[in-house]
Amino acid sequence: MNSYMIIGLIIAVILIILIKGLPIKTLKIVSQGMVKLLIGALVLFFVNVFGANFGLHIPINLFTTVISGFLGVSGVAALFAIHFMLFP
Repeated sequence: MNSYMIIGLIIAVILIILIKGLPIKTLKIVSQGMVKLLIGALVLFFVNVFGANFGLHIPINLFTTVISGFLGVSGVAALFAIHFMLFP
């Protein structure tokens, strides 16, 4: 997909939202998801800061952020386990 198509899609979605409106429940679910993603990214950032002393680095991307945000501490532990299994 080129950038013009993505920008056009975003504008179309915004126009549909402005014309039809979004229900409050949808906004609540989306905002909770965004907060969880933000918390997941912050947790990974602090894990990388403190883990640098031990040679531990987990990249912060969409996949790891979703895992750490939605699964919490167990998700971060799973990312550690995957890191140690793949990169001993």
